[in-house]
Amino acid sequence: MASQFFKPPANATRGGGDAVYVASVPLRATAGPPQLIMSMAYSLNIRNLQHFMVLIKPSSPNRQEVLVFDFQPVNPESIEAAISVFSRKSVPGVVMQRKLKNVPKQRCWMVGLSKGNNAMEMAIEFNSSWETDLRIGFHDCRHYTNELVQHLTGEIQIVERLTRSYSS
Repeated sequence: MASQFFKPPANATRGGGDAVYVASVPLRATAGPPQLIMSMAYSLNIRNLQHFMVLIKPSSPNRQEVLVFDFQPVNPESIEAAISVFSRKSVPGVVMQRKLKNVPKQRCWMVGLSKGNNAMEMAIEFNSSWETDLRIGFHDCRHYTNELVQHLTGEIQIVERLTRSYSS
């Protein structure tokens, strides 16, 4: 796992709840205007254009899959979503939930264990009250990841801590 730069908190190894991870992937755009806008953003070094998400690995031996929760534009590869990077206007967003077979081996860090025994239920409860108007830099996947991780583990500002640790 790519946790070599980030030291997990003490509760990451104690018995208890489900394991909580944060993963990131580079943002991508479809060919044409969206890709041109993303290229301009990269060249202007506007921000580290990464998409962050929360992964939960249940502690129950009966559940082997990893649950992924993230917040993104309804149509992440649209020109509207790409323009929102520059304009700071909101676009319709959606909270996604899906399953993976395993925890990724790259760009994924263990944050700790959930405070409750069923992190999936805690995440679903959190998601039911999450505002879905996405606004890059103000209410996006970074904010979602920070707040969901805090809800699950009590750890605060995890995205900022992670980005500092792997960019230094």
